[in-house]
Amino acid sequence: MVVSEAGEARGYRPSATLPFAAEFRRQASRRRTQLALGFMVLLPLIILIAFQFDSGDDDNGRNEFSSLVELATSGGLNFTLFSIFVSASFLLVVVVALFCGDTVASEASWGSLRYLLAIPVPRARLLAVKLVVALAYSGLALLLLAGTALLVGTLRYGWSPLRSTVAAELEPTEGLLRLLAVLGYLAVVLLVVAGLAFLLSVTTDAALGAVGGAVLLWILSSILDQITALGAVRDFLPTHFSTAWLGLLSTPVQTDDVVRGCVSAISYATVFWGLAFWRFTRKDITS
Repeated sequence: MVVSEAGEARGYRPSATLPFAAEFRRQASRRRTQLALGFMVLLPLIILIAFQFDSGDDDNGRNEFSSLVELATSGGLNFTLFSIFVSASFLLVVVVALFCGDTVASEASWGSLRYLLAIPVPRARLLAVKLVVALAYSGLALLLLAGTALLVGTLRYGWSPLRSTVAAELEPTEGLLRLLAVLGYLAVVLLVVAGLAFLLSVTTDAALGAVGGAVLLWILSSILDQITALGAVRDFLPTHFSTAWLGLLSTPVQTDDVVRGCVSAISYATVFWGLAFWRFTRKDITS
């Protein structure tokens, strides 16, 4: 092997190791990726089928969600909005935590992490590629959920104006743009989950601990946010602005909390990712 004056093999370029496409294909072959993305497609179909069995006889059960169900079945856009509504607070959190929390910890648990670094792949590049791929799959999951809901909802209920409990009817074109804005905001908010899960993933060798830890901490933040006695402290919780996307559906659009939510989410995610890189580049890799 020919070695350069710097002690590196000739032709070795750190930026060429672990290509994004290779890691993307590698993660695509994993069963958890296939199951997670498959469930994003399956969920709208399950909701659609469930609506077909709604006889309307259970008045007590219908009173709680009657308005939402009626809105959901009034058009494809409304069905998509309902699917996002029922998924945003937990399911999407779990999926993002799965992609970002499993990516490094699973390599450590399999004992393959040290071999990746021995290729050699620079630690910072390995983390960066794995993070970008995890975020790509998280975004793909969100798009699959919304896209499938829009497709099957439109085929079943038609292409109608977007209706909600916080705004007047919106023409289909404007309604679609509002839904895209909602998806964009949810993607930004879920960066907090991605950052926390990724930090835990480089801290532990147990993938389940990283994924579960991120979900549990998100739930804890949501619970604390409901305690009004905390006052202004709640403004600094990562989940405080998680439902601010409802303002994007109002007339006129309410963007104050959306902006605050974006700033909060990006700040938290940046801190978590920074700690993850700091920790990983300094730890001993033994597995």
